[in-house]
Amino acid sequence: MIVVDQVTKSYGATRAVNSLSFTVRPGVVTGFLGPNGAGKSTTMRMMMGLDRPDSGRVTIGGKAYVDHAAPLHEVGALLEAKAIHPGRSAYDHLLALALTNGIPRRRITEVLDLVGLTSVARKRAGAFSLGMGQRLGIAAALLGDPDVILLDEPVNGLDPEGILWIRTLLKDLAEEGRTVFVSSHLISEMALTAEHLVVVGRGRLIADTSVDELRRTVAGASVHVRTPDAGRLGRLLVDDGVTVTSGPDPQDLDVTGLDAATIGDRALAAGIPVHALVPHEVSLEDAFMQLTHDSVEYQPTSLATSEGLATTEGQAA
Repeated sequence: MIVVDQVTKSYGATRAVNSLSFTVRPGVVTGFLGPNGAGKSTTMRMMMGLDRPDSGRVTIGGKAYVDHAAPLHEVGALLEAKAIHPGRSAYDHLLALALTNGIPRRRITEVLDLVGLTSVARKRAGAFSLGMGQRLGIAAALLGDPDVILLDEPVNGLDPEGILWIRTLLKDLAEEGRTVFVSSHLISEMALTAEHLVVVGRGRLIADTSVDELRRTVAGASVHVRTPDAGRLGRLLVDDGVTVTSGPDPQDLDVTGLDAATIGDRALAAGIPVHALVPHEVSLEDAFMQLTHDSVEYQPTSLATSEGLATTEGQAA
């Protein structure tokens, strides 16, 4: 388990992480999301003891990373895929880690096979593609058979087969009871991989919840209703906190503020036939964009504004 407790970290005048607290529990894949500059990389570096918090504390298995007697056996991390000696082969890179951490050589063969690099084990790692480098970094993270795995953007450079492979691997590791913490910019991939999410923006916690609950929270209770008696049902449902909007078809209503079960029960009690009750769904990407809209470091100019500016500049020229 990873516990981030009221952690703050600044670099000069820049506050990278601000009183951040959350817990990463074993048995599920926890996704770590946030826009650029949100403090994700800084937080993961503090987990690994590479940066020291100005205040607060980060523990893994109840201890700071530096206090573990054999950290590679406890925590496996991939923070930078190219953190390798380019002149070493994949095998020798893992061998150096194994020999300095009391890990048997047979484990090198096991992880190379697990990540699909057996056929290139003796090739220089410096010549690897980004995807192959990611696989080698994951092999290094798993070398000590740790209970806690931290991966920063592990699908970068992977092809579709590789993305499916890492998705399956992460779920399998979590099912074994390990703590799996993964950051990614690919929101659609996190929707397929993670069960729980920690979302940060400008160094602060925005959400700490399940994927499904995050979607529901952002979407609110919004339901599309189809009934031949839309006028009467609409009048029945309107109340404080409930809005009813007519659709393009006179039999359609969009109801916000009530869930489908409550709408159905009220319609039944009033003897109003209902032909459809469809809760509106929000994608994880849409939910993320809504949550982090005010935390984006760089806001692009809209296309319309950009085109107008280009036209004006062209006329001025």
